[in-house]
Amino acid sequence: MAAKTVTALQGSKVSSRLEENRSFIEKELGFGVSFDVIIKEVSFGGKEAFMLAIDGFFQAQVMTELTLYLLRSRREDLVPHTTEKLLTRRIGYLETQTETDLDKVVERVLSGFTALFVDGESEAILIEARTYPGRMPEDPELEKVLRGPRDGFTETLLVNTTLIRRRLRDPRLRTEVIPVGRRSRTDVAVLYIEDIANPGLVEKIRQGLKDIVVDGLPMAEKSLEEFLTGRKKWWNPFPVVRYTERPDIVAVHLLEDHVVVISDTSPVAMILPATFFHHIQHAEEFHQDVVVGVFFRIIRSIAVLLAWIGTPLYVALALSHDMLPKSLEFIGPREDAKVPLFLQFIFGELGVELIRMALIHTPTALATSLGVIGAILLGQLAVQVGLFTNEAILYVALSALGFFAIPSAELGAAIRLMRLGLLVMAGIWRLPGVALGIVLNFLLLLRTKSFGLPYLWPFIPYNPKALVHVLVRQPIPVIQERAGVLRPIDPTRR
Repeated sequence: MAAKTVTALQGSKVSSRLEENRSFIEKELGFGVSFDVIIKEVSFGGKEAFMLAIDGFFQAQVMTELTLYLLRSRREDLVPHTTEKLLTRRIGYLETQTETDLDKVVERVLSGFTALFVDGESEAILIEARTYPGRMPEDPELEKVLRGPRDGFTETLLVNTTLIRRRLRDPRLRTEVIPVGRRSRTDVAVLYIEDIANPGLVEKIRQGLKDIVVDGLPMAEKSLEEFLTGRKKWWNPFPVVRYTERPDIVAVHLLEDHVVVISDTSPVAMILPATFFHHIQHAEEFHQDVVVGVFFRIIRSIAVLLAWIGTPLYVALALSHDMLPKSLEFIGPREDAKVPLFLQFIFGELGVELIRMALIHTPTALATSLGVIGAILLGQLAVQVGLFTNEAILYVALSALGFFAIPSAELGAAIRLMRLGLLVMAGIWRLPGVALGIVLNFLLLLRTKSFGLPYLWPFIPYNPKALVHVLVRQPIPVIQERAGVLRPIDPTRR
């Protein structure tokens, strides 16, 4: 009953009575129940006070030295105007602020701040001496390069924004933090360059984050994507945002008028908006000579086509063998197998997917052995017992290689689903079925948009200059303008 009276008396404002603040804090944070809630009573300069923090979220050495310095304070050092003198004369730490709202104090403490309450003062002092458990930046697993930086994002938001600022020392780079989630209060950062980014796009993303009503974001960036994009067409698998674990890729896109969203606890940044062609670009192309980069991009484009329509087209042509000209008579198996050709490819696709999923859940020490068993032993045995033909194993393997050459895991997953649908249509309707499936895939791409940006830009709507830039890796000195379709404030790069 007493605790309820305290809350009713003071609302959520910091009281000048120390005991009222402590009673509110103890009830709100479950002090005495939660082992990691720390309340440290201190007395300095004739003033009673207490410090509030969450164990593991603060730098112990910094707070110990700060506390010892406060204990040496005399009364004349603190009165009158105690809070002001503490901030200007006694607390030498750089990042401090005051707060009068107790609910906001609790929220900041839960995010790592340390709060200092002083008797007789109606505002709390927040000290930003926080630290988070985490790992050091490492080489991203999905976006490796032969040459180039080896640092990647971690699960700590501050580390990630620092990695970006190290590459972009522009004073106009903005890193707005918006808490999302009624219970989780997850820090979500919106990054953009103020005099480049389209203000309308920035405001749309900012407002989208503020409008999210949910208990928490346990799945971090993926949950954010589903809220921000507002995609009701859940059956459309094509990704409308690009994920990356590399700070250099984020820096490049910020300079190109994109907006980046990073969630705390996630080592992945979300780039908005993103077209189909953004998903097939890789940092390796820009860490090699121009000619080599062009070659890599051409090979990767071929790999995308191979992963998408390679096996369905082969099945359709093989099932229509009597209609093929002599120049294409080599298409199709030389010997029949016990399983129809169409089902061989369906089972092959499912087998590759099972191996991929098994490798994800397999310890690293056993992953190589599992890959050998799945890719070689099972395939060879399937041919020897007559279930599969050698041609089926060959083309399924080539299709899988094409998938692994796609930089974006999300686009790769979408292409796998589309390929499976094309295989079914090839098995039922042969060449007309594949042609119809390709048209339906194209129409789906045509109707897809990313924050208002057409998914197939600059192919549709057609922009020849931008299309050349997308398809061919150009020398950096040649690139003088940003993509006009995003309507940047500063359209030039010079």
